[in-house]
Amino acid sequence: MADVTQDRRRIADTTAGILLEIGAILANTDEPFTFTSGSRSPVYVDIRKLIGYPRARAKIMDMAVEVIGQEIGYESIDAIAGGETAGIPFAAWIAERMGLPMVYVRKKPKGFGRMAQIEGELREGQRVLLVEDLASEGGSKIAFCNALRQAGAVVGHTFVVFHYGIFPESIDRLREMGVRLHGLATWADAIDTAEKRGYFPPPVAADVRRFLDDPRGWAASRGL
Repeated sequence: MADVTQDRRRIADTTAGILLEIGAILANTDEPFTFTSGSRSPVYVDIRKLIGYPRARAKIMDMAVEVIGQEIGYESIDAIAGGETAGIPFAAWIAERMGLPMVYVRKKPKGFGRMAQIEGELREGQRVLLVEDLASEGGSKIAFCNALRQAGAVVGHTFVVFHYGIFPESIDRLREMGVRLHGLATWADAIDTAEKRGYFPPPVAADVRRFLDDPRGWAASRGL
């Protein structure tokens, strides 16, 4: 168990370090970012930047397959599904490494042709791993998992490169529908790595930690 824990820490630190190096992890305590839900945050993560860094994305995808094998099992997955749009390239790279078929899930059925929401060949009863770039408040994962299940897939796991890890309800909502969330790194990992390697000035790092400890309280204290 100690070896597995140490290995996961290595993966988390390496992932956070790569994302910080390419500018995919950002902090701005003076002008907070706005989430899709409308909530405000001094931190933002843009995993899509990995697309432009072949060596960085290859390293992270290798670690992704390693974690999937450890936590889910290679023979427990029949197909990989990417969530529109940011999850699609990561799903493709993971599917290629694992030698598995891939589909992708639209946010809603397209309004023409077959009116499909699932693109690709999905067979009834296939065990499907949903892949997205990141998880914050968890809403898109629920919608994509429901769409896959309605199409006949068995969905018990979803994987992301980065999980904010500060909204417990996101994990709880997935767990309630029988889905386990897996990821390479969280904001707890990112802030430790950022401080250790000097990516954030001390005052910014301290304010980010205050946000991570109490996101809604941080926003309320600023009238956001």
